Amino acid sequence: MVGPNPTIKFLCSYGGKILPRYPDGKLRYHGGETRVLAVDRSISFAELSLKMGEMCGTAVSLRCQLPTEDLDALVSITSDEDLVNLIEEYDRVASPPSSLKIRAFLSRPKSSKKTISPPSSSASSSRLTKLLNRGLSMAKKNKKNRGLSEVAMGGMLMSFEGKLL
Repeated sequence: MVGPNPTIKFLCSYGGKILPRYPDGKLRYHGGETRVLAVDRSISFAELSLKMGEMCGTAVSLRCQLPTEDLDALVSITSDEDLVNLIEEYDRVASPPSSLKIRAFLSRPKSSKKTISPPSSSASSSRLTKLLNRGLSMAKKNKKNRGLSEVAMGGMLMSFEGKLL
């Protein structure tokens, strides 16, 4: 359902926080800046992301408010398909379609934060196997504490698989 206007407007908020409002607790956006970005409705997600990043001066992650939802149900937009679905949702409720304004919240992507990249899965698996084999062989050498050591090793394995380590 494409309206007569080939552009859509994003109300882009960034640099602030979503906080509960006193006294009713309803969420609102506080601080930062809000700017309007008008783009062709056929824009790709990559192009939109680039334009929004240029506007903010950094790479951004895009989350949008659905037209019938509050700020506690933001939708992450990460692909062309997500963007098309979002525009369709707004088209469905916009009257007239030319009044389409999408509320967007921009933040730094999680990947831009300092992270430690995990080792490759085969290297990780190999190290885990060596560690477990070494622990089990040590437990077998010490027959007096054998039962305790095997239980302890089983606990380590469970902790690793449950990602508690």
